[in-house]
Amino acid sequence: MDILYIVLAFILAFIGILGSVVPVLPGPPLSYVALLLLYFCNGAEVSVTTLVIMGVVMAVITIVDYIAPAWMTKLKGGSKSASNGAIVGTIVGLFFGPVGVIVGPFLGAFIGEIIANSSKGKAFNVALMSFLAFILTSGVKLIYGIAVMVMLIIEAIDIFAAMF
Repeated sequence: MDILYIVLAFILAFIGILGSVVPVLPGPPLSYVALLLLYFCNGAEVSVTTLVIMGVVMAVITIVDYIAPAWMTKLKGGSKSASNGAIVGTIVGLFFGPVGVIVGPFLGAFIGEIIANSSKGKAFNVALMSFLAFILTSGVKLIYGIAVMVMLIIEAIDIFAAMF
């Protein structure tokens, strides 16, 4: 059973890493499930403390991933319309695949700022912050996914060494 759990954990961890750059895949939650599977393997040395910490980090990353475009838009001096547009763009973008999730917050913030009677230049700068938020959160998700994969590799080596 341990071998099945380890194989499934590797598959989920790999998809989790992909999910850090492919917006339609929930990267950190998939990586966390991989860590949970590893926890249930005989001989794995993943502690409950590690699970709790990684679970909290995963939850924070996931929440920040959804609110960062609106927050970064506001940081650049964008209007409430631009922040709301970034949120709406993120949600609508989900229906258009990876390109939609990348472009959605940008377009939403841009259109929201235009509606707020800002110049196209300011609207572009505000929307650019929304895009920057996407890049930054993708980087953080990638680091989380790689950290889980490294833990998985180390534990899998130990488990297989004990088996043979």
